Amino acid sequence: MTPLNILYQDEHLVAVHKPSGLLVHRSALARGETEFLLQRLRDQLGKRVYPVHRLDRPTSGVIVFALSSAVAGLLSEMFSERQVEKRYLAVVRGKAPESERLDYPLREEDGTRPKAEMPAMPAMTDIRRLDSVELPVQVDRYPVARYSLVEARPLTGRRHQIRRHLSRRGYPIVGDAKHGKSVHNRFFAEQMGAPRLLLAATHLAFDHPVLDKRVQLSCALDDTMVALFNHLGWAGHLPLDSVRTPPHITPSALQAL
Repeated sequence: MTPLNILYQDEHLVAVHKPSGLLVHRSALARGETEFLLQRLRDQLGKRVYPVHRLDRPTSGVIVFALSSAVAGLLSEMFSERQVEKRYLAVVRGKAPESERLDYPLREEDGTRPKAEMPAMPAMTDIRRLDSVELPVQVDRYPVARYSLVEARPLTGRRHQIRRHLSRRGYPIVGDAKHGKSVHNRFFAEQMGAPRLLLAATHLAFDHPVLDKRVQLSCALDDTMVALFNHLGWAGHLPLDSVRTPPHITPSALQAL
């Protein structure tokens, strides 16, 4: 089994690149599954790790685990209080808006009861079109097929938020079996060598919960998405694995500058 790509590690937390198709941890929705990111990382490090946020199974990219229950509590609170900056890259159908805030309340999808019985919760995602392409092929009812590369910044943390917001706006993510369109998913799988959800978590930034510094993580795409970006002429938008840890500047220190 290929070792997980560790992007950052200290004595308090670890960040890794989660492969597409891998569940983060066991849950009631994961009956019959035998492989999970949490167990693989635990075995690779030889120590216990604690989940603090999630990525959908088909989504790839950067994810953080705590190395103690105390740090897990601190990090979980930071995620729930929206103190973590998150950015994703998505390939969507159509020519997406240049920039827009998607503000659509979403009902929770946790599998415990019908979605219609769940209350609608506020949800906001900022999107920005980075590039677009027009392919001279008829995939759907039009003689050409248009697709866009979108950067998404979720401002809330609802389940499947980016996928549902983009679909609601009319630009579903390619490869999304639940919220997308099968003809485009099939075209990318069979003709473009991309049989996966084309959504990746590429950036996380947060103030370290213990050390006096900010952690800024960038995560490269997997081989499938790299090849696709190269094919579509989007190589200039490929992120790289990188870590920046500038000193954390407190408000009082900022006033003194």
